[in-house]
Amino acid sequence: MTKIELNRFRHSLKKKMTELESGSRNRRAIAIETSPDELDRIQHSQERDLAMGTLDRDSKLLREVRSALSRMDSGTYGICSDCEEDISARRLSAVPWTASCIVCLQVTDSMSEQHYRNASEELLVGAS
Repeated sequence: MTKIELNRFRHSLKKKMTELESGSRNRRAIAIETSPDELDRIQHSQERDLAMGTLDRDSKLLREVRSALSRMDSGTYGICSDCEEDISARRLSAVPWTASCIVCLQVTDSMSEQHYRNASEELLVGAS
């Protein structure tokens, strides 16, 4: 990877980090609001759940972005953490904070899916 490409990815990651850090400071949406109206309480609860999910997802993404910047500093950015092969520039352009190549990601996803199926089948057998 050239220095120009690396600097472009670093700029992109820093921009994303700034965006995520400023978004995580807005926690007003998770404040508990009380209302005498049952429908309002339900709506506030759903909005709070949605905001908490978004905050959780953004927090995870922020950790991944910081980790990618750390890998840049250590010289391991763009190398798959699983197979240690180069991650394609196309994948890094799409997801600059990724730590895995597309092949390893697909293997992980397929293993997770199989684990989920097995657990679901065990629950169904146990319920019978």
